[in-house]
Order: sequence, then C-alpha cells, then structure tokens
Amino acid sequence: MMRAYSFLTVLLWSSMLRAVHTMPSQKRTNKHSHSERITRLSENDGKTLHRTKRGWMWNQFFLLEEYTGPDTQYVGKLHTDQDKGDGNLKYILTGDGAGSLFIIDENTGDIHAAKKLDREEKSLYVLRAKAIDRKSGRQVEPESEFIIKIHDINDNEPKFTKDLYTASIPEMSGVGTSVIQVTATDADDANYGNSAKVVYSILQGQPYFSVDPETGIIKTALPDMSRENREQYQVVIQAKDMGGQMGGLSGTTTVNITLTDVNDNPPRFPQSTYQFSSPESAPPGTPLGRIKANDPDLGENAEIEYSISNGDGSDMFDIVTDKDTQEGIITVKKQLDFEKKILYTLRVEATNTHLDPRFLQLGPFKDTALVKISVEDIDEPPVFSRSSYLIEVDEDAKEGSIIGQVVAQDPDIAKNTIKYSVDRHTDLDRIFNIYSGNGSLFISKTLDREETPWHNITVIATEINNPKQSSQIPVFIRILDINDHAPEFAKYYETFVCENAKAGQLIQTVSAVDKDEPPRGHKFFFELVPEFAVHPNFSIIDNKDNTAGIMTRRNGYSRSKTSTYLLPIIIFDNDYPVQSSTGTLTIQVCACDSRGNMQSCNTEALLLPAGLSTGALIAILLCIIILLVLVVLFAALKRQRKKEPLIISKDDVRDNIVTYNDEGGGEEDTQAFDIGTLRNPEAREESKMRRDVLPETIFQIRRTAPLWENIDVQDFIHRRLKENDSDPAAPPYDSLATYAYEGNDSIANSLSSLESLATDGNQDYDYLSDWGPRFKKLADMYGGEESDRD
Repeated sequence: MMRAYSFLTVLLWSSMLRAVHTMPSQKRTNKHSHSERITRLSENDGKTLHRTKRGWMWNQFFLLEEYTGPDTQYVGKLHTDQDKGDGNLKYILTGDGAGSLFIIDENTGDIHAAKKLDREEKSLYVLRAKAIDRKSGRQVEPESEFIIKIHDINDNEPKFTKDLYTASIPEMSGVGTSVIQVTATDADDANYGNSAKVVYSILQGQPYFSVDPETGIIKTALPDMSRENREQYQVVIQAKDMGGQMGGLSGTTTVNITLTDVNDNPPRFPQSTYQFSSPESAPPGTPLGRIKANDPDLGENAEIEYSISNGDGSDMFDIVTDKDTQEGIITVKKQLDFEKKILYTLRVEATNTHLDPRFLQLGPFKDTALVKISVEDIDEPPVFSRSSYLIEVDEDAKEGSIIGQVVAQDPDIAKNTIKYSVDRHTDLDRIFNIYSGNGSLFISKTLDREETPWHNITVIATEINNPKQSSQIPVFIRILDINDHAPEFAKYYETFVCENAKAGQLIQTVSAVDKDEPPRGHKFFFELVPEFAVHPNFSIIDNKDNTAGIMTRRNGYSRSKTSTYLLPIIIFDNDYPVQSSTGTLTIQVCACDSRGNMQSCNTEALLLPAGLSTGALIAILLCIIILLVLVVLFAALKRQRKKEPLIISKDDVRDNIVTYNDEGGGEEDTQAFDIGTLRNPEAREESKMRRDVLPETIFQIRRTAPLWENIDVQDFIHRRLKENDSDPAAPPYDSLATYAYEGNDSIANSLSSLESLATDGNQDYDYLSDWGPRFKKLADMYGGEESDRD
C-alpha cells in the first residue's frame, strides 16, 4: 500500500510597531532535488511503498524585548498541508516557555508572546510544534523544532566593576603616567547597534588627571605634583553607552588617588648651634641631649643617619640615631675630666640613608650643625689603678702573709687621703684582710685549695674627708695548689675471682684520683705493700696510664677454704713532696660458669640442696616463721588463762586498799567493819595471809603505826619491805608493794572522823580560825557552838 506523508509548513506573519527585518535561517535541503522513491518488498504482501521528502521550512523567529503594547505580541503561525480548515487538527507547542511565555491557538496555529521578555535574562528560546488528529489522536506530522530569538533594545546603562576604586602613584610623576584602569560593562547586545558601546569621560579631577575614553585608563595631567602640598585626590569617571551620543545611558564611579612619598626633600636642622653640658662623672654611654633635622618626607625616605664629622670632641663623644623619632642622641664616649678640659666642640652631620637618583639634583641631601658641650666639675670618688686585680697565692701561705696590693687615688685636685677596706659581704669567713693605709692584702686564716680554689672579694676605697665618695674593685684570688693530698682509689671496687680462674688472669682494673692538681698532670704508681710484695694468690701490674691490673697467680680458688681475700695496694703520686696512701681491695671467691660469668659468691650456697630454687627456699622459710608465731601465741594464751589476778579492780593496791561497792552507815554503823581494828593494827598481825592465793575477805586493812605510839613511818616502811622480802608464802613471780612516806605529823593533827568515837567530848576546832583564809570554810563549819548546833 502506498502512503503519502505531507510535511508541516511553517508560515510567519510579522506584526511589529516598527519595521523589523526577519532573516530566515539556513535552509535545509535534500541531497537530491527530486523525490526519492523507496521500494520495498514486504514479507506479508510484497507491496511497494513510496515516500516524498519535505521541502524547505522556516525554523527561526525574531521578537522585540520589553514590548509595552496593549495587546500580546504576535510571533508567527504554524500550518500543515493536512489542515483542511475543518477543525479536525490540533496544534500543540512545547519547549522553553511554552504555555507560560508563549501560547498557541490550537485551532489556527497562531503563536503569541503572553509576557514582556528581557533579552538580558534569556535571549533564545527553543520550542517544538506538532499537529494531532483530534479524532484518532495520532500525530499527522512529525514534531518540528524552531527557535525564537529576542531582539535587543538599549535598556541597560553601563555599570563599573567597582563602586569605589583606590589607587596610588608616586609624587613628582611625569605627565601621562598611568594611575589605574577602570572598567564598565553594558548588559545590552554588543552585536546589535551601539547599545553596548561604552565611552569614558572624567567629571571630576581635572586638571590633575585625565582618562582614555576607550580604555578607561586614568593618567596624570600635571607635572611634579608634590605630596607635601596635597596628598589625596578624588576623581569621578563616567561611562556612557551609544558611543557617548545623546540619549545614551551612563554610569559613574569614584577613584581615590593617593600620592606616595619619594625622597625629594633633604634634611634640615632648625638651628645652626646646639649647647649641652655634662658632669665629669658621667659614665660612658650617658645621653647628654637630642638634636633633630627636619625632613618632610615619610617612611624610609625620611630616615636620617647622624654622625660627627669633625671637632675636638669627636673622640670623647658619640651620636646615635633613634630610629623611632629620627633624632640624634649625643652620648659620652670616654670618661670626662674637668681638670683636663672643660669645653668641647662638635660638628654633627645629618644625612638621608635612602637616596633617589631621580632627585639628586635637588640635593645635597644632608645638613650640618655645631654642638658645644661644657664639662662640669664634681667631687669624684677614688679611682683604682686597674679595673680588676688578680692575685695568686700558695695554699700553704702562712697567716698574716701579704699576698698583694691595690692602689687608688683621688682624681680631684684636692687629692684627698684614701683608706681601704674589704667588703665583708664578699668575705663572710674573714679569710682576708687589708691594711687601710696602703691597700696591702694579707691572709687572716689558712687556705685550702681543694675546698675553695678561688676567692672573689671586693675592696672599697673611701675618701677620709668625704666618706660618701667611695669606689670598689673586684679582686680575684687564685689559690695555687701544693701536693698535700695522697691519691686514693677512684671508687669502691667489688672484685671477685672465679673458683676456676687460671693463673695470669686479669680480674680487676683499678684507677686512682687525687684532690691536688699538679701543673704537669697526675701520674700515679701502684704496688703491693712490702709485707705482700710477693703475694701467693694475686699480683699487681702498673699499666703506666694511672691504672693497674690485678692478676691471679695460681690456678683455682676454693670458697669453702677462703671466701674473701684482702689485697692492700700502695698508690704514689709524682709531685713534690710525694704523697701515698694504702687502699685495700676486697676480693671474693665466686662460682662462675665456663665463660667466666659470676653465678654466686655466698658460702652458704654450698650447703643448700642442689634441687631447691630460691623461691622454694623462701617459701620454706616463711612456713617456719608462721609456725613459730603460732606456737608463741598459743603459749601466751594458755599462760594467760592459768593466771588469776590477785587484784580484782585496777584501782586496788595490794596490802593497801580494798575496794567494795556497799555504802556504810557512817560512824554509828558498827556492823560494817571493826573500828577498833583501825585503832590497833597489831591485832591483825597474827592473821597474815598468803599472797599467792586470793584472800577470802576483801576488808584487808593496811597496817599503820598509831600516832600515839610515835612510830617513825619511814622505819615502818623499811620493816614492811623486809617482811615482804622474807615472806616464805610469797609466790615465785615478782610482786610490787607500794608504800608512800608523806613526811612528819602535821601540827593540826588528824582531821579524820575515824577517831571521833574514841573521844569523850566534842573537839575544839577554834584553832582553824588561826590558819588563814584558806581554812575559813572549815572554821565556819566546825568551829564554835553555833556550828555544833547547826
């Protein structure tokens, strides 16, 4: 079956306010000018098919931006040969802005712009159109793509890349020197008319600067602009489109231009002569005053270097530059002396340090001024002949020996007498002293170089007429060494020899030290003491390098026979007088392996079983200790249970005090205990109790001698002690019986109420009133009849 396909024909109607020429796009043609017939044999029916190629078509529309007309802007019309005008076809538009920016009449194919378009936002729209049969819904034409371009109008003014530019240029620059380039851009289409053609001009900043109208480069317009006269300039630049013609849009920007400094001004002193004064006592480095040369330049261009060009004081004074203030500081270079010279003259020169060759013709870039300095006389302290003294003295120097002398004098014309003294803060031990009249130093105590090899003292020189004028000088005293110490071993040596050692084997290398410091260095000699000059077990070999080696003299040593050897060694030095000492080297015999490594040096190790390790031995020892502790504790507890204390309370004292808890009825209660017993302790002599058993009664009363028998208590105590010592019933353990002797009878007799029952009448207590205020309370209670009635 032959089917013929018609193709979509796109027609364009242009309706614009002004004449717009529409340019067709490049035509798409077929390689062959005639229709191409394609014949194909179908597998089903073998029919021949024919296809006709489409002809030329428009595929590009143009539209003005920013359209402000009352109606929508007409774009164009879509049409196909299949459209018979009966309304059976439907036109559909898709792509950029379809349905929103561009709408199509689906019946006629007319396309309109629904909104105002801006080319600067989007300059090209790509859309697709197709025609569909309303009844069948099939596409009668293949989808066709076309382009709508937006024509530009001058609706954007030029805009600079910056609102504010900042630039700088050296002062004194020539005319036409480039300063900065400003750039403005126009969003309009540069390919369509002059809407985007920008021209630059200067609105503010003349006659100092100009601008290139095409490039926007700002240049200087006046020669020799000086920063010292004016430093800041503000220039306003305008950029206008339409090539600068009337009606073009414009924009402006501001450029702040700063003139930078160059060294075009020499320094200048504000005055030609300066005067200063200085006391003669001013030490070197003392500042006397400041001078300054003015330079209107800035930064390094204003840096000035000051120097003394000539003058009679060039060797006595100096000048330095203060980098912060650019001032010249005049200082004292050498010690001044009023007695020698009282006035100095200097010529000071100020010079720029950074010169610009372009402006050397404006020079010279330096200036000079005259400086006069007068010296003032003052009372000066004594001056020593040296800045310091070094004295050497032998450490065996005798007390009172003069070791050196310091000399000072008054520099003033008066030449006052000087006295000398030692600053005791620097000689706390008072080892040195000085003769106040001539400054001779002498020794007050013995010296020891090994303890203190150097002494640093300070000597003070003072004017006798004016003690406030004094000066001091350091004196360094070096103590020279003499050979007064014997050499000794450098350290304690733990030496051992293996039981399997061979004869001639080195077992130890010893060295020596000496507290002395001989000028030629130490040299030590080693040998055995004369009694062991030929030792049967060991020998010593001097290595001639202040060391010696201990050698074995026989094969094999036995710990069981001799576990330790003592080897005395004599050490000599080579100084004068020769000093020597004897050091004893302790050598232990140890068990070693076949390579000579020590394993054990204890003789007890020989008695231990070979199969027990150190850990096992420690465990056995701990078990034994624990068993012993348990046995001791058990015995102590058993003994404590068997022992019955004879005294129930800790307050009881054996044979003296018996404690009881019942409260008696006073003197009228005769049932509690026998009062007569207290009066006659002899009655209880026959009922002596054994002290090794608990007494049956707790009323054991201490035997005391009655007062009326006038028995000396001290004799009583001795008798009781004798009785306790000879008592056969005393237990085998120690017992303590305490008796106290408080002295002779009181003149007031006894105050106890225990004897009140033995008296026939009331006692007289009036004598208590005679004893003073301390017994006033007792006198009030017992003295007088009123107290008895109470």
